[in-house]
Amino acid sequence: MGDASQPRAHISAVAALDEPTRRRLYDFVVRHEAPVSRDEAAEAVGVPRTTAAFHLDRLVSEGLLEVVHERRTGRTGPGAGRPSKLYRRSAEQIAVSLPDRRYELVGLLLADALSEVETSGEPPRTVLHRRARVVGRDLGEKARAAAPTAQGSRQGVIEALEGFGFEPRAAEPDTSIVLGNCPFHELARQHTELVCGMNLCLLDGLLDGLAATGLTARLAPAAGQCCVRLDPAEHAAR
Repeated sequence: MGDASQPRAHISAVAALDEPTRRRLYDFVVRHEAPVSRDEAAEAVGVPRTTAAFHLDRLVSEGLLEVVHERRTGRTGPGAGRPSKLYRRSAEQIAVSLPDRRYELVGLLLADALSEVETSGEPPRTVLHRRARVVGRDLGEKARAAAPTAQGSRQGVIEALEGFGFEPRAAEPDTSIVLGNCPFHELARQHTELVCGMNLCLLDGLLDGLAATGLTARLAPAAGQCCVRLDPAEHAAR
């Protein structure tokens, strides 16, 4: 599912391109296979070098570009001069979807499951569910490490779910948590049983990784909500 802080960072990065000069500079850099200098970018866009430097460095801070240092003269050693500061497209992938969607995660889980099935011979759904639990547990452990004071708490679970795009909200008065958004919506709509089963295992693993023993994940499809609902553990034991 990725870093829970990614959506906010990605929105900020995309918003940075709304400034016309910055967008032209970004387009100029990414059209070139080789890194470009501030002087080259400024001349191409028709702005002062200081203006180009300001916008290029903002694009770097947003993760859209990255800096490399190279000597353009080809000379090395004493007297070769300082390397030039150059810009190129960042390797980071920037994507924004509203509501939040995480189709890349589904694709990776399905591809990993298929690869394992080819060697193990196990039923595909069994492998998919196992892998989803492992990924969910890893995500939960990372979220718990980022906020250790919230370990196992209901609020910690809600914050983790918010970060992963599930839009959790309380279902009073039974202290359950319903999920207002499914990050896998279109796939779940077309392949409901497969994707919802995977999602259940993913969230089960997430609760395990968060050490949230007071909640349990169960399938509870409802209009306008994710197919999974988190109920107090005592409800599931009844």
